[in-house]
Amino acid sequence: MTPRDPTASRDIVLVVDDNPDTLGFLTDALEAAGAMVLVATGGEQALAIVERITPDVVLMDAVMPGLDGFETCRRLKRLSATADVPILFMTGLSETEHIVEGLEAGGVDYVTKPIVLDELTARIRVHLANARRERSARAALDTAGRFLLATDGSGRIAWATPQAAKLIGEVAPSATSVELPEAVRARVAEQAAGGPEGTIAIGEAEGRRITLSGLGRAGEAEWLWRLTVDAVGGEEAIFRRRFQLTGREAEVLLWIARGKSNRDIGDILGLSPRTVNKHLEQVYMKLGVENRASAAVLALKAIEAG
Repeated sequence: MTPRDPTASRDIVLVVDDNPDTLGFLTDALEAAGAMVLVATGGEQALAIVERITPDVVLMDAVMPGLDGFETCRRLKRLSATADVPILFMTGLSETEHIVEGLEAGGVDYVTKPIVLDELTARIRVHLANARRERSARAALDTAGRFLLATDGSGRIAWATPQAAKLIGEVAPSATSVELPEAVRARVAEQAAGGPEGTIAIGEAEGRRITLSGLGRAGEAEWLWRLTVDAVGGEEAIFRRRFQLTGREAEVLLWIARGKSNRDIGDILGLSPRTVNKHLEQVYMKLGVENRASAAVLALKAIEAG
């Protein structure tokens, strides 16, 4: 972190530590570097603070009386406001099991005490920049109408575009910004582990059905998914019932009936033109036709008949 224009927006750093000397040292150093510093002497106090203001980064002591840093981190990651806020652990513990526990709890980094200030501020700069890039990318996807989310191998949501998070909340009241319903998580985990692929139903609300479709691995331990909105009893449902199509095949047929090219359909559905063509081959076979014009005619007739 470097000194900045006093009129510019200041990074908000939440420091959680039960040691007054550490709090004082870090507060003075970070404020001198241009940050706004919030302090908490324990996990419960940290959770109370984030209810009122969302920090840009959290420095978390691992070992504290009461609610320790690991559990505090897990709880912060379950809150929509702080789910993607980078959390750096600070501790005198250097054993491998503690480092692993901190990272598994949701921390992005680990620094040992006594703290080397230059090292700490450099790590903060890196993680703030990474977090901002991720938020910008998700905001762009959301603006473009992309209902996307990523999960880990257990089905827990790592991130979601705002539109995707809103949809999940509408159809699955039991879900939070970081947790899908248990049955959905089990299906997601199964597919992530290489199990049978296919759309996963999340729920229905106000005449809409929300399903989840896998888009593949997005990182070493992250899988990307797309949400699809169908009208219950709508055109795609008609195609699935009438022609025994899968959800994805019904989507492709719907856009074929609307005169879209494979490239257009790929852009709309987040698929490559080659993948669209593979789905279209299955549609032709199930409809008993040989080209898109004939498929479009049958689709329109099915819609008219209801």
